[in-house]
Amino acid sequence: MQPNLLFDFDGTLADTAPGIVATLSETFLQMGLPVPSRQDMVATIGLPLWRSFQQLGHFSEAEAQEAVVIYKRLFMSCEVPRISMFDGIREALEQLSLRGIKMGIVTSRESHSLQLILQNNGIRHHFSALASLSGIILGRGDDTTVHPSSFQPKPAPDMVLTMLDVMHLRADETIVIGDTTYDIEMGNRAGCRTCAVTWGNHSLETLQTSHPDIIIHEVSELSQLL
Repeated sequence: MQPNLLFDFDGTLADTAPGIVATLSETFLQMGLPVPSRQDMVATIGLPLWRSFQQLGHFSEAEAQEAVVIYKRLFMSCEVPRISMFDGIREALEQLSLRGIKMGIVTSRESHSLQLILQNNGIRHHFSALASLSGIILGRGDDTTVHPSSFQPKPAPDMVLTMLDVMHLRADETIVIGDTTYDIEMGNRAGCRTCAVTWGNHSLETLQTSHPDIIIHEVSELSQLL
């Protein structure tokens, strides 16, 4: 039986690190604060934005929310132009779709920005469901329905467990694919198989600490998961 695939987005399907780092940097500058190192900023990709700011700037909850407001204001001009799909992702998704694989996305990114980037890059139609911290979006286009919810952030299994329910999937027939330990731990806790990709934001050595079932190094290897 062919497995179902639940993908992380940032660092797994899309190379968003340049845009995120640029926007984080500009946010700190506008707040009159020192800019963290690129390494530290990249290490927080995959966390909710407010948590990234708390970790990077040692912010209070109120300060983190202020930073999020600034970041969102900068999103279209600073982050979006720097985002691109990893080489081969469009072709891989097309092949998987043609083989009838059920696919979804589980991400810490807000649903509005996720849908915008998916549409801009012509890959939205491959995914029958999207999960973000604000809830689940079912459907592939104009027929989408939104199911608001409040999930605990990765590595909690909440998003995956809900996706299994709404997509009518079995955990033991589903692979969670991601580039960070947060993704792999989330999938493991949900009882799914897990696949770590090494072209994203966490190193191979870091990924191995979360004990993925599979590790792949090239986008072309995604088809081998079947």
